[in-house]
Amino acid sequence: MHASRRSSPFSGIGPCLLLLSVLLATLWLAGGASRADALGQVVVRTVAWIVLVVAILFVDRPRPGAGTPALVRPVAILLAVIVALPLIQLVPLPPAIWQALPGRAMLAEAAAASGQAQPWRAMSIVPGATVNAASSLIVPVVVLLLLAAMTDEERAWLPGIVLGMIGASTAVGLLQFSGAGFNNPFINETVGQVGGTFANRNHFALFLALGCLIAPCWAVLDGRSPRWRGPVALGLVLLLVLVILATGSRAGIILGAAGLAIGLFLSRKGIRRTLRRYPRWVYPALLAGIVAVVAILVLVSVMADRAVSIDRFLSDQGQDMRSRGLPTVLAMIGAYFPAGSGLGSFDPIFRIHEPFALLKPTYFNHAHNDFLEIILDAGIPGLAVLLAAIGWWGMASVRAWRAAGSAMLPCAGSAMILLVLLSSAIDYPVRTPLMMAVVTIAAVWLAGACRSSALPATGQHL
Repeated sequence: MHASRRSSPFSGIGPCLLLLSVLLATLWLAGGASRADALGQVVVRTVAWIVLVVAILFVDRPRPGAGTPALVRPVAILLAVIVALPLIQLVPLPPAIWQALPGRAMLAEAAAASGQAQPWRAMSIVPGATVNAASSLIVPVVVLLLLAAMTDEERAWLPGIVLGMIGASTAVGLLQFSGAGFNNPFINETVGQVGGTFANRNHFALFLALGCLIAPCWAVLDGRSPRWRGPVALGLVLLLVLVILATGSRAGIILGAAGLAIGLFLSRKGIRRTLRRYPRWVYPALLAGIVAVVAILVLVSVMADRAVSIDRFLSDQGQDMRSRGLPTVLAMIGAYFPAGSGLGSFDPIFRIHEPFALLKPTYFNHAHNDFLEIILDAGIPGLAVLLAAIGWWGMASVRAWRAAGSAMLPCAGSAMILLVLLSSAIDYPVRTPLMMAVVTIAAVWLAGACRSSALPATGQHL
């Protein structure tokens, strides 16, 4: 008699997954800030380079017939073009060409006033900021390389790992919500603000909204029975909603609601399959119960005066710096278009154009609209890359949703990128290393690199 073999709960863990886990853990701890002077930038970029070197030395290249590199190719092409943008902006240009670029007259006059000959200059007005922008891209590059080299068994762990990171950030947010101090030396966090492991509460709220989307999908991936994952996913979603309300992020309310709605829609077949032994009324009753519990949580938070997001949502938004600074940002785009001012240069460039009416003790570090800031920084090339990326997302999303019955992760990746795009219209979430990695994973899911064969089967690991 042969003993029945059961797959190990840790099956499929290979070097690529281990290296990616190390990088993601580092990003979770130190990758929640976008500022160049944050200590976490040094940490995450150092670890990313170390992981890259180790992967080159010890990780096997993908097999030619594996299919994964071909599926990752559109994401790799987009990322390669994005990396090329800041590098091109750092190439020194002859004085005649540089002075012909829009918005450079003031700097040309400075050289003439000092009696110096016009030097060769990079296209970027602030080369140091552009170097920082180029350096930050090591994170998505390494993540993509590891994803391309992974086996299907390794890739099966990704939904659980991403959700685990979100859950850990939720726990930190709950501690902050309760009044416990949590000083993260790697990010420039605001003391007293519920931001989890992010420096910006809007970025944290987006991260939680992604969790609202992923949790229901994770519970029923690959047609498996939810078992213990169902209650865990439900409990996590309730905590995510509670913490989103506590962040003070107005956009987080909308993104969280959208993420939860999409997540429930994607997981509806799995939920129905689990409840097929019960009367038909159980399924709508369950959905109604989930909505009711979420509504009660929101109501209790409002009555207890702990729903900071709703309080800020109902407050006067006329004083919001985003709306007040928009005319200046649009004028800056016109001043530097079509060449752009240089990636990463918004802060010093805005100080040149900042009107007296906008002066305040704090500074306006970004346009709080990444689409406009990309056009300002990179001009026509940046606009072309932006349109190409959105166009690819749109076409890939159509294919994913048409085939939604065969695989859930491509649709989840599409929806994750949608939430990021919506958030980018009022903020700059993808400028944080952690969100760069998450978007890269979502893009690979959308590209079809994670097919149904890459999902955990019933009884397997996370």
